[in-house]
Parts: sequence; structure tokens; C-alpha cells
Amino acid sequence: QVQLEESGGGLVQAGDSLRLSCAASGRTFSSSAMGWFRQAPGKEREFVAGISWGAYPTYANPSKGRFAISRDNAMNTVALQMNSLKPEDTAVYYCAADSRSFLMSAPTQAAAYDYWGQGTQVTVSS
Repeated sequence: QVQLEESGGGLVQAGDSLRLSCAASGRTFSSSAMGWFRQAPGKEREFVAGISWGAYPTYANPSKGRFAISRDNAMNTVALQMNSLKPEDTAVYYCAADSRSFLMSAPTQAAAYDYWGQGTQVTVSS
């Protein structure tokens, strides 16, 4: 059974940093794209960042310059370093994995991902 488990969320102040981690089990995703999405109350789930099997990153515009995605294929994990957090970053953050192999870049559409974690809450106070 494939599982993705996020960790690292919490309550921080504006300007602080957080590092989210996602641990995959049940299969290896070393040849797959992985991504981070977020969903705020009353809003649709949106793409935050993704990383290809070859570690090529893709970022949503709000994430550029503040967030960094990375992966450790040996550990089957993906991380999201979030700096200079803003209140508008408040959301539940989800880790996702694409079952396809060797895509040149990570998809930005949620529908492209086959596996999802349960999410971790990030709250940024002003």
C-alpha cells in the first residue's frame, strides 16, 4: 500500500521559515515527479512546487524566491523549505506523487498526481 506522510507544519509568524517533509512508503518514486500543493479554506487546491525525477524544480509564482523543493531518492522523501512566510501562505499542504516515470518536469495540475498525503497544516500569523 502506497502512503505519503507529510510532517513539519505548524504555527509561525510572518517572516519565519518552515521545512515540510514527505516520506513515501510502499513503492519507490525515484523515477517519478513529486509535488507540493496547498489548500486554504474556501479555495481550490493549488500547485506550490514540484520536482522531476531528475531533480528539476518547478515553482508557482507565489513560491518563487521563497520556497525550495528538494528530494532524496535514497530515502524516498521530498522536502519543501519555506522562507519569508506570509499570512497568505496559510493552508493545508499536501504532498503528491505521479505514478508515471521519467517526466522532464513535474506537472502543475493536481489531476496529474496519483498519490496524495493527508496534509499538514501551516498557519502564518501576522
